[in-house]
Amino acid sequence: MTTEHPSSKSTAVTLEIAGHDVRISNPDKVFFSKRGETKLDLVRYYLAVAEPLMEAMGGRPTLLQRFPDGASGKSFFQKRVPKGAPAWLQTTEVATVNGTTSNALVAADPAHIAWAVNLGCLGFHPWPYLAARPEVTDELRIDLDPSPGVDFDHIRAAAYAVKEFLDELDIAVFVKTTGNRGLHLYVRLEPRWDSYQVRAAAVALARELERRQPDRITAAWWKEERGARVFIDFNQNAPHKTVFGAWSVRSRVGAQVSAPISWDEVATIVPDELTMATMPARLEDQGNPWAGMNDHPQDLTPLIERSQADLTAGLMDAPWPPEYPKQPNEPPRVAPSRARKADESNPA
Repeated sequence: MTTEHPSSKSTAVTLEIAGHDVRISNPDKVFFSKRGETKLDLVRYYLAVAEPLMEAMGGRPTLLQRFPDGASGKSFFQKRVPKGAPAWLQTTEVATVNGTTSNALVAADPAHIAWAVNLGCLGFHPWPYLAARPEVTDELRIDLDPSPGVDFDHIRAAAYAVKEFLDELDIAVFVKTTGNRGLHLYVRLEPRWDSYQVRAAAVALARELERRQPDRITAAWWKEERGARVFIDFNQNAPHKTVFGAWSVRSRVGAQVSAPISWDEVATIVPDELTMATMPARLEDQGNPWAGMNDHPQDLTPLIERSQADLTAGLMDAPWPPEYPKQPNEPPRVAPSRARKADESNPA
């Protein structure tokens, strides 16, 4: 239950959420200019979708992207919970690839979400593991990234192709809009694999989809090799990577939501119509499209085996992002065009 009452300052409101008092300063500050939604409106939105939101990201470390002046203003990422946070706030230690640690917010309950919104956090970027079980990655995240020349119809077709492949492997997959131009596909995993294994599975998936539809889908890391194809961004599964969360509101003036949808809707959905203004009623009318995801974690073994088969066949690992240490069996981190120029300038 949530109760609302004025704070000692007339410009603030204090909400009682999940047994905690959460102070919302400047509640009337406009965060989204298209319809004039305010900071308090955003808090109320998250409370309206709190149940499925917590099912999707509850208990996970969460990267904050803060927009002090709302969606139209500048932003900055913040891993560390700032000083002066309330004593009830749950945090957990996270580390970057170079070993730098920080205390990150845990999305423990809706009060934690409201507290972050008060700091200007519009949407949330959760880690793919639970704070209580950081050694295990329990989400495979398939990011369908539109290259130049790729429209949303191409993204839809790629999503269906991924689902068809995973159906063959008896792996259940769920889909959401990104709140912008793409789609994200999620697989809830049995607690058996680390992030390196999950990334390897994502690489194998991307390569298999490219084999099946080479003119439409690519696993090419280098942009110059992608062409007008949908890129399956396997590196979104690299260790310590976060992805924009389900039910989160994007930094767009229309307050578009990264919205879970059913597979039946993929063919006709208009992502820009899924906003913080429309989602609560949609949830009430249609229910949560991701209901039951957590109850049936999936076996990743078929994709792990495909990864091993690719390596046995002589394929190297796919390139890693530049901020990561060089990995075993990784190809050179140089764009193909640069490598060709280097070879031409240094003939044998």
